[in-house]
Amino acid sequence: MPIKSTKNWLEHIVIKHNFCPFAERELRRESIRYVINESSYIEDTLHHLVDEFIFLDQHPETETSLFIIPQGFNDFDDFLDLVEIANALLEEQHYSGIYQLATFHPDYCFHGSDEDDPANYTNRSPYPTLHLIREKRLERAVASHPDPAGIPERNITYARALGINQLRSELQQIKKN
Repeated sequence: MPIKSTKNWLEHIVIKHNFCPFAERELRRESIRYVINESSYIEDTLHHLVDEFIFLDQHPETETSLFIIPQGFNDFDDFLDLVEIANALLEEQHYSGIYQLATFHPDYCFHGSDEDDPANYTNRSPYPTLHLIREKRLERAVASHPDPAGIPERNITYARALGINQLRSELQQIKKN
């Protein structure tokens, strides 16, 4: 269920609304790996995350991984604690500059924004998720985009134009399916 929901979210929210202009290509290429972290313990989750970095090292045909965490980090503050430690681990394991983490969560809220700001839905997902991105490939994709610096502002404006009710409804529908 978590993988199916995440795939539906990617297709029917992220790509449909063009929140990430680079996602559709990888979905079509089937180069996205979906991984479920079965543990709710931070130490086990971090070990599993390192295993995923190693998997990506060994499988260059896999563009990116969506590391789905269906249990243990449903509280957004707990998830942010995990993200902080995961980023330190990335550095400690000498993966900084090779991979980076993007974060998604059902209750994602940008710092300083209202909880009901539709812009938060650009990073809201069915489950807490770490997106492991190959940094060099991201740099190439960004370099080919006509306005990479404008992506976040475009997403905020677009999400707010769609409105909280539509975005909430779309995400709830994905969670049901």
